[in-house]
Amino acid sequence: MSETVISCQAVWKLFGRDPAGYLATLSPQATFDEIRDAGYIAAVRDVSLEISRGELLVIMGLSGSGKSTLVRCFCRLIDITGGEITVEGQNIGTLSEKKLIALRRSKMGMVFQNFGLLPHRTVLENVAFPLEMRGQDKHERRARALEVIELVGLQGREDYFPRELSGGQQQRVGIARSLAIEPDIWFLDEPFSALDPLIRREMQDEFLRLQELLGKTIVFITHDFDEAVRLADRIAIMKDGAVEQIDTPDQIVLHPTTEYVTKFTRDIDKARVVMARHLAESELAASSTGEPAQAKATIHELSRQLVNDDRAVLPVAEADGTIIGGMKRADALDVIFGDDT
Repeated sequence: MSETVISCQAVWKLFGRDPAGYLATLSPQATFDEIRDAGYIAAVRDVSLEISRGELLVIMGLSGSGKSTLVRCFCRLIDITGGEITVEGQNIGTLSEKKLIALRRSKMGMVFQNFGLLPHRTVLENVAFPLEMRGQDKHERRARALEVIELVGLQGREDYFPRELSGGQQQRVGIARSLAIEPDIWFLDEPFSALDPLIRREMQDEFLRLQELLGKTIVFITHDFDEAVRLADRIAIMKDGAVEQIDTPDQIVLHPTTEYVTKFTRDIDKARVVMARHLAESELAASSTGEPAQAKATIHELSRQLVNDDRAVLPVAEADGTIIGGMKRADALDVIFGDDT
């Protein structure tokens, strides 16, 4: 069973005159609009979720849905009104300011949309800055900064100033700076949204490469569903401060649980999200023969094979050749063409 790194239980964040007092009288069935009519804003509304070690959780929703506020609650940049958040077993709401700062410095890395680079400092100096704040030896922090600069592909630009870099390069500096402290938990708030589409795609590729190398526990905020699907182990969709659904990308597009999530995912090409492994049934492994479908291949990538193949059940195999089950061809074609096929 995966180890829980962040646990969020019945968390509320209200803004208003007396949020704690109001929350004590609040009915569990109160809606966002009813709370607003009472003079309060429910930025986070009764959220409970757990994030496992090494998991990449994407939180998404429209502007004002509460996603950025929730992530700031995770690291206590904002104090919650009610509920409990634990990080690696510690209730962060009870930590002293000194212990909270120590936790952030030793365990957490943060990257935000506005890169926040120091304009008068070079790339090397920007990346080494959090290590300087930690009081680390000059030679040690230089060595570590050079290491992560190479990791994000900026070697040769150590002495450049931010104004001499492109937007994508500046974002790489921000990522390198957050990685310099070797955080176990990484919070990223729409880090690529200011980039043009080509650079954004390149940064997503780079991000996936880094995650494969480093295996961090990551909370990533975006409003872009395509980006969420590409990056996430699980997606949490928020509306009016509440989590409408949290699940794997394939389950969200195949089985939305609320009307809002259904609307949110209506125009998504399911065949580009659902992988063969998602349709594999272990009990069909013995009845499937012949060339297998790769477990990580999307149904879109397998579409030509599926249209031309007359087998009722296709074996599904991991990269090492291990058969994990059988996939009904009809189910896969339903994903491509719709259930009316």
